[in-house]
Formats: sequence, C-alpha cells, structure tokens
Amino acid sequence: MGKSTKPLNSYWQELHSLTVVSKSIDIKTPVDNVFTYFARPEHVSDQIKNDAVGMTVVPMDIKEGMGVGTTFRVIGDFSGKRLEWDCETTEFIKNERISAKQFEGPFKRWQITNEFKSLGDNLTRVTMTVDYEMPFGPLGSILDKAKFSKSAEKGMETALYNVRGLLEGNGSIPVYITLDAYQKLLTEKKKMNDVPVSTVLTAILEKYNEIEARQN
Repeated sequence: MGKSTKPLNSYWQELHSLTVVSKSIDIKTPVDNVFTYFARPEHVSDQIKNDAVGMTVVPMDIKEGMGVGTTFRVIGDFSGKRLEWDCETTEFIKNERISAKQFEGPFKRWQITNEFKSLGDNLTRVTMTVDYEMPFGPLGSILDKAKFSKSAEKGMETALYNVRGLLEGNGSIPVYITLDAYQKLLTEKKKMNDVPVSTVLTAILEKYNEIEARQN
C-alpha cells in the first residue's frame, strides 16, 4: 500500500465536517396524504419554528407537480445566525421519496431526503435526513458545528411533531389541484410579506366567507 501524502489532520478535518442528521416519526394518515403535504417544501418549513431555529422556503422555478428540477431558496435562522441557500429537487418518487440538494450557497454540501413508508391503510412512517458538510473559513468558525447540528436536529424533530399534529388533527391537508392555482397562492403569499401558507389560506377562506355572507 502506497503512503499517502495527505496530512492526517486533513483526513480528520474532512471526516469531522461531514454530518448526517436523521429523524423518523409515525403519522396516523395514509401515505398519499403525507407525501402530498411534503411535496410542497414550504409546508414543512412553516412547521420549523422554535426559539433556536426558524426556516422559510421560497419557491423559485416550479416544475409541473413540484417534481425534479423544481428550485427553491431556503432562508434559515439558527440561533441568530442567518443563512440562505438555493436548492433543486433531484428525486421525486410518489409516496416513496423526495430529495433536494444545494446548488448554490454556503455549505460545501447540503442535501435533504424525505422517505415515506406505508405501515398500513392509515399509518405512515416519515424519515427526514439532512446530509451536510460545513463550510470552512470565516463562516465555518462562526457556525459552531456542534451547536449547528443540535439546532438542525431540534428543528427537524419539531417540524415532524408539528406535521403529525396537523395531519392527524385536521383529517385533510392543503392540496393545490393545478399548478396555476398554486402559483396564485404564492402571489398572495408574497403580497402578505411571505407569511406561512396556512396564514394565506386562512385569509382567503375568511374573505370567501365574508363574500358568501353578503350574498346570503
């Protein structure tokens, strides 16, 4: 075996910078419902809200069905540190898997995968996995790896619990029948200063009820 010319501490640095965070949860609803919810990336980002982590997803180029090639910007606030990165959907297998990876941003690597497994007619296991490589240089020193990993893990856990509460509690989820309807919703979201999708839907329903009440 030939002797490597790469210093030992370089191997340690590369190994130490790679992180995989994964969380799973079982949700009492059919896999089709769960997949449909996760197919809109901003849905889940609406659920990642706590004292340490905040996340917003802004769709950029929407492909039919939000499938492969769809791009979106992630704006993350991790314990007061703001990061932005652009992602592209790379895998979209109905009721099985959705993957997206960073194509522009601060990380050396950032990829998220959501996997779905039907455990019965009314039970689905969701596994969310984020695989990333921290940047080096000034940004890498600002973002303490250990703290960032804990923040990411806590944010994922919070999101999954919130999604489970939403899907099990409502019995229905926001599904946009056409791409045109979805784009109109995004327009309203922008007018309302990028509030969560759920807030936009509530406002639309309230307006509809007001119109209906006047007509009656």
